[in-house]
Amino acid sequence: MNTDEQTTQDNTTVSQVDVNLDELFGMPGAENVMLPEDEDEKKSLFTKETETNYEFLDNKTGITSKPETEEETVVKAEVEETIAELDNLITQEEDAGNKGRPKVDKSGLFELATKMIEEGTLFAFDDDKPLEEYTTKDFRELFEANFQEKERKIKEDVPKEFFNALPDELKTAAKYVADGGQDLKGLFRTLAQVEEVFELDPEDENHQAEIARQYLYATNFGTPEEIEAEIEDWADVDKLAQKAKQFKPKLDRMQEEIVSRKLAEQETKKEQQIQAAKQYTDNVYNVLSTGELDGIKLDKKVQNMLYSGLVQPSYPSISGKPTNMLGHLLEKYQFVEPRHDLIAEALWLLADPEGYKSKIKDQGTKTATEKTVRMLKTEEAKKISSSVSQEDKTPSKRTNTNTIPRNSGSNMFKRF
Repeated sequence: MNTDEQTTQDNTTVSQVDVNLDELFGMPGAENVMLPEDEDEKKSLFTKETETNYEFLDNKTGITSKPETEEETVVKAEVEETIAELDNLITQEEDAGNKGRPKVDKSGLFELATKMIEEGTLFAFDDDKPLEEYTTKDFRELFEANFQEKERKIKEDVPKEFFNALPDELKTAAKYVADGGQDLKGLFRTLAQVEEVFELDPEDENHQAEIARQYLYATNFGTPEEIEAEIEDWADVDKLAQKAKQFKPKLDRMQEEIVSRKLAEQETKKEQQIQAAKQYTDNVYNVLSTGELDGIKLDKKVQNMLYSGLVQPSYPSISGKPTNMLGHLLEKYQFVEPRHDLIAEALWLLADPEGYKSKIKDQGTKTATEKTVRMLKTEEAKKISSSVSQEDKTPSKRTNTNTIPRNSGSNMFKRF
């Protein structure tokens, strides 16, 4: 893909870039990107408890730790010993305060810190509090901060010193890899060719023809036959040595430009990757910051899970590189704990979102209708049962055939 095309639709910008996004993300079977640039603002919204690790951009192996150097080990030992002594002093000072004994004398710490600051081996805090007013805890914090800074500088300087000690060819290769380059065979092939040209000596008669030949090829002088004929003509008139001396500096610059161009191309790709990654995480953030997905409300816990699950490479992958929760679950339910029903459902949703959602709505409507019908039938049955029960309780009028009608107008004592 090229960077030349950008389209805008519905306030969404889609950029096509020539990058291997799978190298950024490590997600199996897909090209994805992620690289938040500034998480402070986003963290305040989603209240993430852990920071996202983005070392995967520069670390192609997925390994984020490296063995300590001897100097780092020494510094760490000094830190632990000094901090332990200061902790002991703090404990003594607290005990003295609680039991009413005289406070621990801090004059030795003050003198040591002052001397080290004057020598440039210790850096004071950038606040206005004078050393004379420092408590033992303040001195502990000062020494610990300086040790941490020293350890950080060692970690920074060791790779630089190692890099500076490399031969130029390996420096070039190291930069190429640091920028995400993958075609190491092609790079070393180019470097080998460049080195061969650099080693050509215009003073050596055996090299003069090759210098002229390389230069004429590089400048597209003509066909191979024409180039060889030109070299023979120069040799016949004793101008080959002169031409070799004339062409060699130009040829060297051309070779340097070849290497520089290859590194520049890879650096451009890395910039494209960073921009694409930033756009990815910005889009994820903007989608989740509304607090809902397709009309479904999201609480903070779900927001955090979705955001970190899409942008945080916290899981190992079968590719050997870290991946996010989405990639992890795809691998898990495809290969580790097969749940191909879930995979098929996810694929359906991704392939045809509207069709899938429509079926889910139809299924929900059908279920709701069936539930309503059941409720109506239940209510009707209750009404019928209640009506029959009420009729049973109402007394009925009975006729006794063994009685005679009362004649209210007759006189039973009437004489006949």
